[in-house]
Amino acid sequence: MSNSSNPLCINVGFLLNQPVGTSHDIPFELERLDLSSDLIFTGFEAVIRIGRTPQGMLVSGDLRAITKLECARCLSKFNQPLESEFSELYAFNRKSTTESDLILPEDANLDLRPLIREYMMLEIAINPLCRSDCRGLCPVCGENLTSTTCEHHTLNCEGEPTKYSDNSLARALSKAISETE
Repeated sequence: MSNSSNPLCINVGFLLNQPVGTSHDIPFELERLDLSSDLIFTGFEAVIRIGRTPQGMLVSGDLRAITKLECARCLSKFNQPLESEFSELYAFNRKSTTESDLILPEDANLDLRPLIREYMMLEIAINPLCRSDCRGLCPVCGENLTSTTCEHHTLNCEGEPTKYSDNSLARALSKAISETE
């Protein structure tokens, strides 16, 4: 059904002559899956269901994996769990296609890598955060404020960090105002 060089390439020829409504589930468990240079998964798990319809092969899947991302605030690398599901029709001919415009290849081999990549990319946040309370980097010295404090940040009465505690901007503004008077 799938080949060892590309485990996500599935031959569905065995379903072509089956009655409409016949389906087959294919489970996947891969320690590592490289879909492209910018999307590498660890702990990839999926169940792909392929069903015969009058129009073609209906391919649906439940996907789970972990990918390494960079936090948009503190720039540290972190593991992000992802989950997605999809359902797409690989049509027998052009007149049966859906808006995804997928056609069943003549050799009946479906390469699911582009489809899985597309659906998993949609699950990645535009600005991923390592944690919801990430405080980012100090704009003065670049310290990671989630794991440490620096001389540019102190804590207020509530224990919350105050930004730019050296007030260099306020002092410069005050000095500029006093010089003009």
